[in-house]
Amino acid sequence: MTRETDANQIIEQLRCMANPANVAGMARYGINPAQALGISLPALRQMARGRRDHALAEALWQSGIHEARILAAMVDDSSQVSPEQMERWVLDFDSWDVCDQVCSNLFDRTRDAVEKAHAWSQRPEEFIKRAGFVLMAALAVHDKKAGDGIFLDFLPVIQREATDGRNFVKKAVNWALRQIGKRNPALRAAAIETARQIRTIDSPAARWIAADALKELEAVNS
Repeated sequence: MTRETDANQIIEQLRCMANPANVAGMARYGINPAQALGISLPALRQMARGRRDHALAEALWQSGIHEARILAAMVDDSSQVSPEQMERWVLDFDSWDVCDQVCSNLFDRTRDAVEKAHAWSQRPEEFIKRAGFVLMAALAVHDKKAGDGIFLDFLPVIQREATDGRNFVKKAVNWALRQIGKRNPALRAAAIETARQIRTIDSPAARWIAADALKELEAVNS
């Protein structure tokens, strides 16, 4: 069986699982309903279980189907993901959930994750910029071997971009700050100091990011 045949069979299975009522609900949560089938994440995780296939992931991604792209991130082999693939896929991000699932299930496990986090955090496109900060948050949670220096280097970036008022960006900036702060006591202290500096910026987005982060991080110290 070719990867294309396998992908076509999986896509047909996804279409049989489509739930139009769920698609309407997705739109209410800010998820782009275009090319969506309304399939739950637990169902996609069940389909991905036991699969690790880079070529299949590429074929699923090329379908353009919302859930197929999320599934692609679940079955891809991070050791075979190139920087070029990351750049191709990130250009296709059109919804926060695809962005988050790809970054936290696949891209954060690649050897280029830190570099892409820095690079994408400077991009003007909303979902690409979000991807940079989702990578920071995911690395803080998943990369248990990473040294504190990686995350300390992210904090000035978080402060720099804290004035971006776009909903999907500011929430990701906040997420990255909180996850870095929850990694260990030293990083929590550094994240709290960064949040306090962000709080002084004359920007509604910055004030929200700081207040929300401090509410969680300072509670650990109380």
